[in-house]
Amino acid sequence: MGKRDYYEVLGVSRGATKEEIKKAYRKQALKYHPDKNPGDKKAEELFKEAAEAYEVLSNDEKRARYDQFGHDGVKGMGNGFGGGGMTMEDIFSSFGDIFGDAFGSFAGFGSSRRSSSRRVNKGTNLRVKVKLTLQEIANGVEKKIKVKKYDACPSCGGTGAADSSSVATCQTCRGSGHVTRVTNTILGQMQTTTVCPSCGGEGKTITRKCPSCYGEGIVQKDEIIKIDIPAGVGKGMQMTISGKGNAARRGGVNGDLLVVIDEEEHPELIREGHDLIYNLFISVPDAILGTHVEIPTVDNNVKIRIEPGTQPGKILRLRGKGLPDVNGYGRGDLLVNVNVWIPKTLTREEARYVERLKDMSSFVPRPDKDDKGFFERMRGYFQ
Repeated sequence: MGKRDYYEVLGVSRGATKEEIKKAYRKQALKYHPDKNPGDKKAEELFKEAAEAYEVLSNDEKRARYDQFGHDGVKGMGNGFGGGGMTMEDIFSSFGDIFGDAFGSFAGFGSSRRSSSRRVNKGTNLRVKVKLTLQEIANGVEKKIKVKKYDACPSCGGTGAADSSSVATCQTCRGSGHVTRVTNTILGQMQTTTVCPSCGGEGKTITRKCPSCYGEGIVQKDEIIKIDIPAGVGKGMQMTISGKGNAARRGGVNGDLLVVIDEEEHPELIREGHDLIYNLFISVPDAILGTHVEIPTVDNNVKIRIEPGTQPGKILRLRGKGLPDVNGYGRGDLLVNVNVWIPKTLTREEARYVERLKDMSSFVPRPDKDDKGFFERMRGYFQ
């Protein structure tokens, strides 16, 4: 059985705002939260399904791709929940702020999960811009870029401690990463859970810091990263390379590398979506008598025929000579826009020939006359 529609999962319309989507996800997440449905595998699957839907619909780029192409459109766009790539812990780490204090508000409710889980640190994302030529966009390309980023300290393995004996369990939260306070109210005992102020949610403290990273667990370095860019990408499109961003302080999950696509202008071709446009200029005699011309494409030059009597503004379509769709849905065309070049100055002899053409009645546009007859009369006139 295929996946359900993400809008159906959250119970919102396709025109829902971000705030409406967030509220709908919170409602579903609270309804199927594992603490509220202990041991219920069905509820756990619905909880993950809601998280998957929110992860896509809360992201503008992913939502646009999903609206256009469905589930296939968001495959490979960073971490997803449907393929088993993220655990329940990842969901709480990424979207835990949405739940607020809804779980653990009353004494005893949700305490088992709070006591056994700690906050998962995530490194910050990096953003780079890659400029591509039209030929690289047409064929796809492998790029190697150098980025300055934070990586786990090799001396301490990212712990921030001088050695293993320098790491101790936080005495404030006893290793849970959270502290709980119970107060008496008119509604009964209320329990609030917050991040431990002593360890920042890590559940441990460092007695002696690593001399290389000064206890941070990360050091700055240069790294060469290989990026495979598919054919058909466009200016402003963003690719997500999971785990290639900055490392988190003292362990955790690496951030992502966000690659923003930019385009170099082609000297002769203009991009219009998947189509390419070329402005061809020909002379008046070539427009009248016809000719053969060479025009550029993204890979090489091709020769085309200009038929006799071609009118200014005529568009010739070369099918399949444009750019491929990034999702593999065909290829665009090359549109040749024919312009007839009119000289601004003429020699005396050239002007005399134009005057003679002007005197020919057939030279004046007359749709009711046969074009072939005009060409025959013109050839005889100049012989």
